[in-house]
Amino acid sequence: MRLLVKFTVLVAFCVIILGAYTRLTDAGLGCPDWPGCYGFVGVPKTTEQLNQAQLRFPDNPVEHHKARNEMVHRYLAGSLGLLIAAIAVVAIKRRTKQPNSPLKLPILLLGLVIFQAALGMWTVTMNLQPLIVMGHLLGGFATLSLLFLLALRIQPYRLAGGDPLLRRYRSFALIALFVVLAQIALGGWVAANYAALACTEFPFCEGNWWQRLDVAGAFSVPAADNYLYGAHDYDDRMTMHIAHRIGAIITSIVVLALLIKCWRQAVSNFFRRNLLIVGLLLLVQVALGISNVWFSLPLPVAVAHNAVGVLLLISLVALNYNIARKA
Repeated sequence: MRLLVKFTVLVAFCVIILGAYTRLTDAGLGCPDWPGCYGFVGVPKTTEQLNQAQLRFPDNPVEHHKARNEMVHRYLAGSLGLLIAAIAVVAIKRRTKQPNSPLKLPILLLGLVIFQAALGMWTVTMNLQPLIVMGHLLGGFATLSLLFLLALRIQPYRLAGGDPLLRRYRSFALIALFVVLAQIALGGWVAANYAALACTEFPFCEGNWWQRLDVAGAFSVPAADNYLYGAHDYDDRMTMHIAHRIGAIITSIVVLALLIKCWRQAVSNFFRRNLLIVGLLLLVQVALGISNVWFSLPLPVAVAHNAVGVLLLISLVALNYNIARKA
């Protein structure tokens, strides 16, 4: 069970990274249908398959690199779903022999991954509607976080020293976790609406940006037949981008305050290592965010920004779990 869950955590992380890569290479509609690709199990390659694809989707010519990215992501996501189903089955069997073994969390994960599959389908069938795209991203992060929590719960370890003084910060640690989740949601909204390059200067946006803010427009969904490359105007996208920057400042302040308070009370090296990991990931994430602006969203940096974001999230999951757990 432990090996299965750890492997599934790794697969879930890869699915998130591949999803980010697919989105950043504008391959979200690389296959205009679901679950296949132009009516085929894989990407059409032969002349006959390409002709059939053209007949089925005359307005969507086959772009092999985008279709390949999309299908690799789908197959890996499907494999993740099967692994989570296997975890649920094993958990049910274990519960009959070990009454204290986790069951609710594996069942919740199974339900979540089924909903994730539906969101993946709607992402395609609703032509990248931003709310669906952001929900799909958040669902992926939630799936990995819950898998990581399950891995912690079934891991038999005791906390060296215990650090009972840190338990007073349980509420603060939970707040920091939800602040990071909110910032991830803002980042997902920026990405779903292609607003990452709406501001090309740092630390401020170009021109008289403060006079052009449109909060109502930025957090609405305009009517459109296709949301590829976004449907909002520049002012809306700029507002999204500014909101994400402000969110980054708030997130950094909250997480750093938590780390400082916990560091002052921490006794064991176990907790100090956990705090150092969170702090390092926060610094790297901020640096990657700034680099995205300075270097105009290079693909490796943008993908790394997603990867470090999810690592920061699960490091806070671990910190919350260990603070709440009795020695």
